[in-house]
Amino acid sequence: MKIASMEAGPLGTNCYMVHNETDALIFDPGGDSEEIIGYLTENKVEPKAILLTHAHFDHIGGVDALRSYYNINVYLHDKEAEWLENPEYNGSTSFMGSRIVTKPAEHNLEKGRMAIGDITFEVIHTPGHSPGSVSFIFHDQQFVISGDVLFNRGIGRTDLPGGNMNVLEQSIRETLYQLPDSYTVYPGHGPATAIGNEKKHNPFFSI
Repeated sequence: MKIASMEAGPLGTNCYMVHNETDALIFDPGGDSEEIIGYLTENKVEPKAILLTHAHFDHIGGVDALRSYYNINVYLHDKEAEWLENPEYNGSTSFMGSRIVTKPAEHNLEKGRMAIGDITFEVIHTPGHSPGSVSFIFHDQQFVISGDVLFNRGIGRTDLPGGNMNVLEQSIRETLYQLPDSYTVYPGHGPATAIGNEKKHNPFFSI
């Protein structure tokens, strides 16, 4: 299993592509769909779905182009089901001064183990940055895609609609920090880190 990342969209959001030799999953395509298509074509893998850690504008800008090009479905937590179509909810009008919208997701993400194509992973609900934030855990490969919940020595902001610092702390301490220290964390922005590193050195929430 491989994980590739590229900065996409207006805020340089980390878009991740997790794939084996044939199947791929796309996480948080914030924009730059042609570059994402180029990577998948070069590596001769077929995307099976688009999965969103949450529905803020900087994570969804490339969704419709990729969904249409590959004829694949989008997965999102139901607490943010309306955000894709609503620029007030997803923040694009406030931060960009323009509308970034996409069609609704075809599927709701639920907690637990999932398999799409030949790729399996676990979905966990990690609210706080936004009410429907989720993280995706790949136990066999020992990594987690954390969206805007946990960063390299940082945390997601909580001053946006639906954000809550106490809830975010609970998600990090009681969920993500319960993973083994060796697990790599791939965040929504910035460089990767590790669970153990954040537990020791995160200036907001350390253990």
